[in-house]
Amino acid sequence: MKRIEEKNMEKEVLETIKKYNLIENGDKVVLAVSGGPDSMSMLNILNKIENNKIIEFDFCVAHVNHMIREEAKEDEQYVENYCKKNGIEFYSKSIDVKKLAHNNKIGTEEAGRIARYDFFDEIAEKEKANKIAIAHNKNDKVETVIMNILRGSGISGLKGIEAKSGKYIRPLIECERGKIEEYCEKEKLEPKIDKTNFENIYTRNKIRNIVIPYIKNEFNPNIVDTISRLSELVIDEDNYIEKQIEKKYIEIVEKESNNEIIIDLKKFNLEEKVIKSRIIIYTITRLLKTSKGISKIHIDDIIKLCNNNIGNKYLTPNKNVKILIKNHKIYFIKEN
Repeated sequence: MKRIEEKNMEKEVLETIKKYNLIENGDKVVLAVSGGPDSMSMLNILNKIENNKIIEFDFCVAHVNHMIREEAKEDEQYVENYCKKNGIEFYSKSIDVKKLAHNNKIGTEEAGRIARYDFFDEIAEKEKANKIAIAHNKNDKVETVIMNILRGSGISGLKGIEAKSGKYIRPLIECERGKIEEYCEKEKLEPKIDKTNFENIYTRNKIRNIVIPYIKNEFNPNIVDTISRLSELVIDEDNYIEKQIEKKYIEIVEKESNNEIIIDLKKFNLEEKVIKSRIIIYTITRLLKTSKGISKIHIDDIIKLCNNNIGNKYLTPNKNVKILIKNHKIYFIKEN
C-alpha cells in the first residue's frame, strides 16, 4: 500500500479502516450519502484514499430522497453534482417515507431506515458490491448507547453501533461530530444541513440536543469519549462471550434445518441462566436471521418451560417462532 500525507481526520479514518479491516484491496463498496456533513466527509475521504491508491478498491454512491423536506431535491442534486465532478457512479431514489410509514403502521424514522437500507442492498446487488459504508460517527454511537439504556437494554445494547456488522461498515465511527464539521469547513464541502435534527421531536434528537449537552455541562465534559470507551469494552467482552456460546451451541444442538432447530433439553438445563439466555437468542437468530421481538420476559418464560420439563408444552414468543418441549428435546420451529 502506498502512503500519502493526510490531514488529521483523514488519518483517523484511515486508521479506523485498517484497525477493523473495513476496506481491503479488491473491495467494491456502496457509499450511503445523504449530503450531510458526516456522509460528505466520508465520501470526500474515501475518494482521496481511492484516488491515491492507498487502498485499491472501487465504490459508487447511493442517495435516498425521503420526500419529507422541501430541500430534499436540493440535497440530491448536491450529491449528484459532487459525483459528476469526481467521476463517481451515482444512484438515487425518491421514496414517500410518510406514506410508507402510514401503510405499514410504523414510525417515520423506522420507515426511513427500512427504505434506505433496502435501496442500499438493491444497489449493492446491482453493482456486485460486497460492502455498504454508512457514515455513523462517534456521537451517533454514544446516542445509541444512551437510547438503549433508556429502553432497558441488556449488555448488547451497550455496544451501540459497531464499526463493522456484516456487510455494513462505518469508517467514521471513531470521529467526533465537531471534528467532522471542522473538516467540512477546511475542505469547503458546504454540506446540506437537515434542520429536523434540531427539532426535539424524536428521542435521538432529545438525547443529542438536551441530554448530552446537560451531562457535559453538569457532570462530565468528556462524556462522548467516556461512553465510547465503555462501548468498546462491551464489544470486546460481548464478542468473546458470543464465541463461547457458539461452542456451547455446537455441543447441545441435535438437528438444524431451515425451518427447525432441535436442542438437547438435559444439556441445556445444566447451563447457568446467563448461558441459557444467550443460547436462546443465538438459536432464534440462526433460525430467523433476527431476534427482533424477543424480549427478556420471553426468554425467562422459555427457560421456565425448559426447567419444568413437561412434554408437549410450547410457547409462541412471537408469530414467527414456536418453542416446543417434546421427548426431552427443545424444538425451535419457524412459523408461517
